Amino acid sequence: MGHLLGIDIGTSSVKSLLMDEEGNVAAIAQKEYDMIKPAQSWAEQKMEQLWEATAWTIRSLMGQCPQLKGEISGIGYSGQMHGLVMLDTAGREVRNAIIWADQRSAQSIERIYQAVPRQEYQAVTRNALSTGFLVSSLVWVRDHEPDVYEKIYKVMLPKDHIRFRMCGEMGTDVSDASSTAIFDTAGRQWAWDLIRRIGLEESFFVPCHGPTEIAGTVSGECARETGLPEGIPVVYGGGDTLVQALGNGVVRPGMVISNIGTASQLVTVAEKPVYDREFRTNTFCHVGEGQWLLMGANLSGGVTLKWLRDNILEMDSYDAMTDLAEQSVPGSNGLFFLPYLSGERTPWNDPDARGIYFGLSLKHDRADMIRAAMEGIIYAQKSSLKIFQGMGLSFEQVVASGGGANSRVFRQILADQFGCSVVTSLVREQGCVGAAILAGVGTGVFSDQREACERIVRFSPEVTEPEETGRKLYEERFSVFEKLYPANRELFTFCTK
Repeated sequence: MGHLLGIDIGTSSVKSLLMDEEGNVAAIAQKEYDMIKPAQSWAEQKMEQLWEATAWTIRSLMGQCPQLKGEISGIGYSGQMHGLVMLDTAGREVRNAIIWADQRSAQSIERIYQAVPRQEYQAVTRNALSTGFLVSSLVWVRDHEPDVYEKIYKVMLPKDHIRFRMCGEMGTDVSDASSTAIFDTAGRQWAWDLIRRIGLEESFFVPCHGPTEIAGTVSGECARETGLPEGIPVVYGGGDTLVQALGNGVVRPGMVISNIGTASQLVTVAEKPVYDREFRTNTFCHVGEGQWLLMGANLSGGVTLKWLRDNILEMDSYDAMTDLAEQSVPGSNGLFFLPYLSGERTPWNDPDARGIYFGLSLKHDRADMIRAAMEGIIYAQKSSLKIFQGMGLSFEQVVASGGGANSRVFRQILADQFGCSVVTSLVREQGCVGAAILAGVGTGVFSDQREACERIVRFSPEVTEPEETGRKLYEERFSVFEKLYPANRELFTFCTK
């Protein structure tokens, strides 16, 4: 039986997975790396470091499963979205990549809207501009680093550069490209008129393809660095949120994914390019033909608990934190947490937003602080759910994904706040699995993505149901959570000086 290789280029690590055509995982490898923070609000990464980490994970897989080396029929990619990678004519980075978490480009966004009025711009992109998006960062480079800008030959997203290192072909896919906010999301092509009016070079933008189209094959140089056989087909792949949705089996309307990773996202699928008229959420091209994915993005998900664990409570593990959180009660004994430690996207799109513990008193302890942080993360996602429902979208159940899905406390908070059942996939590393599915569709292993999901994606028989007492309590407390940001909006600017 043939095998498929799925590679997920994340913000903090790369994961590679080898599975057979029925979804049975043969091996997984992971390599971590860090962000580069030249300034407090900046976030960069060196693509060479990410490529070296990717090559290491592949060598690890080849070492774990040498007998499968000749059975790999296709390779697919999932990757962190929005970021700007700039290459020269030799294919080398002209500077570090500016990634999604970067917040330096707020003034650049205003310059873009001066060139193209906001409403006209958003009518094409179906998205509001945010800091950390490729086009915002590219305008910042043009205006602040003209010597760097002059060296640019092509721009692309992080996973596209890693795939380029594998097969030597430059390009991107519609799902990741739509996250750049310089893309005609309904037309599924670059927004060429906007590019010209902003004053960017059209030649910078690489060809755009479908996620399952074959970009090229493993090159000889890649084969020497990774141990892969030369000539294996490589598909374009997609943005991580969209590919993870595929790996969770979400290929039709009516399902919602709550993903809690470093950041957190709430996503659902639509069969038309619908969008929030206030542009509080994002609408991206999904990895399936004729589908779009709606996303509410929160910049501080699991990183909130990491901050609390390492910087405040000095605890040893997330498991220990979860055990403590269970000793508190729904509502955290009256304590609220606003999880805007890195600014926020949905629903406020404010890079200056900051975190708050609200209602602290002498009675509160570590258990309350941890549980309040968990509840705050889900409250932030419920803001997105409320927007989806206002757009007329309905859902039948929630799929919990990411590290948060491993926590029984998180799942119960999610079920109670959303008022519906919560399920989890038995598939590990959904981003890698989704990438492998794309490779399988592109190489003819599967007829389409739905068939692949029917064969591969399985859900746990354990279902978390909402508890009525918790549901009512969270419904009341959500109205308080919604008031915390507006009440403090003007004060946040003093926190960023």
